[in-house]
Amino acid sequence: MGVNLKDIAQRAGVSLATVSNVVNGYRPVGERTRLRVQQAIDELGYSPNLGARHLRRGRTGLIALAIPELNNPYFAELAEIAIAEAAGLGYTLVMENTAADRGAELALLDGSRRHIIDGLILSPVRIGREEVLARTAGTPLVLIGEGVYDVPHDHIAIDNVAAGHAAIQHLVAIGRRRIAFIGATHGGDRQSAHLRVRGYREALAAAGLPYRSRLVARTDAFGRLDGKRAMRDLLALGDPPDAVFGYNDLVAAGALRALAEAGLRVPEDVAVIGIDDIEEGRFSTPTLTTIAPDKREIGRLAVRRLVARIEGAQVAAPLTVQTPFRLIRRESTGTPGG
Repeated sequence: MGVNLKDIAQRAGVSLATVSNVVNGYRPVGERTRLRVQQAIDELGYSPNLGARHLRRGRTGLIALAIPELNNPYFAELAEIAIAEAAGLGYTLVMENTAADRGAELALLDGSRRHIIDGLILSPVRIGREEVLARTAGTPLVLIGEGVYDVPHDHIAIDNVAAGHAAIQHLVAIGRRRIAFIGATHGGDRQSAHLRVRGYREALAAAGLPYRSRLVARTDAFGRLDGKRAMRDLLALGDPPDAVFGYNDLVAAGALRALAEAGLRVPEDVAVIGIDDIEEGRFSTPTLTTIAPDKREIGRLAVRRLVARIEGAQVAAPLTVQTPFRLIRRESTGTPGG
């Protein structure tokens, strides 16, 4: 017969209500009492029935993470962090792949899964502020990434303008003057691309370098092949770049391939930098310099804020949080360091 709350109460010498408050988090319990109860739980090997607990509260115990690119290593790494964080809080995280499709994003936003999930973490690409404000579903929502601002929901992102600025500042510092950007977009899609281009332009201006529109390569997507094709086009220019800033590490990886096939040396002939710090960049030849978002903080914070909303905790009003990033210098821009 399994261990129950009454067994724990007897072992800890406290009331059944106290044990229930500790296990379920209904109300605060003194630290010494909580530790005594936790010790009894550990000694008896008690494991709570999370499914039953969620059902009693009218929940499913499921939260969703909706991302635009399931095959993008950045999102895979982010999902791994979020899954672990959710499990630690007693929830199961399920994945939704929107494939950057507007209809799929709207369906999730409007609550097509509201009877299945308790809350949603969404990385939007095709929808904007107006669609979020028009949302009628009451399911708690946390946004990650860029493109939606001034809405009554928590929003976790990095400062993409500052990230773009940092990348170009680094390239300027190592002596590069004809710096290209690969991954600009048409229209309003992928707001992060526009923000990174803005940082690119601002950093060029701060360094006294001209903005050359021909060095800004537009792509339809943000994968390795897109980076490779754009790099080939840039190399065909009369004055090709001596450095490249890729929208992400996948684009930068494609650029590295094109440079290798063209017989050019990295970083001697062309320096390359990306964003995301995916694992692939640590094993490429050469290894890839990158702007590294704090993926662990993004994943943890998104899950924690969502669970707090689901459970009705007293948390601050919805806010936009810009998580930190850092530049990791590797072989693609010179001797690794800093």
